[in-house]
Amino acid sequence: MKTRQLGSKLNVSALGLGCMGMSEFYGSRDDSASLRVMARAVELGINFFDTADMYGPHHNEELIGRFLKETKAPLKIATKFGIKREPGEYKRTIENSRQYARQACEASLRRLGIDYIDLYYIHRVNTEQPIEDVMGELLLLVEEGKIGNIGLCEINGNTLRRAHAVHPVAAVQTEYSLWSREVESAILPACRELGIGLVPYSPLGRGFLTGTFNSETRFEEGDFRPDLPRFSKDALLVNEGLTKVITKAASQKKCTPAQLSLAWLLAKGNNIVPIPGTKRLKYLEENAATSDTELSSEDVDALEAAIAGIPVAGARYTPEGMKGINA
Repeated sequence: MKTRQLGSKLNVSALGLGCMGMSEFYGSRDDSASLRVMARAVELGINFFDTADMYGPHHNEELIGRFLKETKAPLKIATKFGIKREPGEYKRTIENSRQYARQACEASLRRLGIDYIDLYYIHRVNTEQPIEDVMGELLLLVEEGKIGNIGLCEINGNTLRRAHAVHPVAAVQTEYSLWSREVESAILPACRELGIGLVPYSPLGRGFLTGTFNSETRFEEGDFRPDLPRFSKDALLVNEGLTKVITKAASQKKCTPAQLSLAWLLAKGNNIVPIPGTKRLKYLEENAATSDTELSSEDVDALEAAIAGIPVAGARYTPEGMKGINA
């Protein structure tokens, strides 16, 4: 597994592991199986694990904390604060106050069982709370040795520049994939200009870009995808056009659609570190094998030309999930 740098000092594996689905949103959970996935990820050279306090809520950080007690591997942990949810509810509020940032950080440290968070993200930005205020508190947490690097999620270019002026931002996390490319207009160029890493979540379109789902797919109870506009039956009928092109291109490159989709992201810039999430060993191993697939600039151009005229139907989230997006 190759490594990449986020910001000026955080070196991580070129692919990270998104751990959210081990706790909720994608059906039932199996902690023992998830711990095995984490252990195998380490064996495959993945040292960058991504979580958040709201996944569970809290269960995901506690699960990673269990794993950290079992391993001596030098892992890099990224977690987030800013979205408050009640257990069992999707409804959320966004909280960015200085007091809450410190409270949330200290709670995450306890759940993870560590005394230092490698990358601490503002999960969503509340535009009614000045970004300079919360960045000031995160700066203090850096100086106190509780966090190593600061990140932002789903922000716009202006907010990114304001935050970066208070303290260097190491990474921006946002949805980015072959069917979610809005980041290319402003955020990706800004990250390149400022020396900031980009961490795409849902790089496989919540599994859709693997080519295994269609308009007839039935999801497990507890899986939130059927509630997303992009996964409605009518939207999937349109979106299948994209996966057909990706599947054909993957066949030509002798890789899987998932590997092609990840290789495309890796080819978009050396500051990009995708974090495909999974709770199954076979998908973890398939994703990790992406290192065997390299796309040339000509390959990237050809793939983007092939999908250029294909529409993507449906919003990324429901209105509730869109809170704080592009803030």
